Amino acid sequence: MKTIISPKSYITDKKGSTTAVIISKKDYDQLIEDYQDLLFIAERKDEKSISMEDFKRKLKANGKI
Repeated sequence: MKTIISPKSYITDKKGSTTAVIISKKDYDQLIEDYQDLLFIAERKDEKSISMEDFKRKLKANGKI
């Protein structure tokens, strides 16, 4: 998950300090998607993992594959 953002413009205050950045809608959407992915990962970090074979077995048992 490597997102490269290319700011389109910067908004500065009277002293010339950057106060905001303008990015494309596409970059914004990617940032939000990455953020949501990270939240999901953080929520599940303490869950027990299962093997791929067990996962496939569960999918088959539930009629998903």
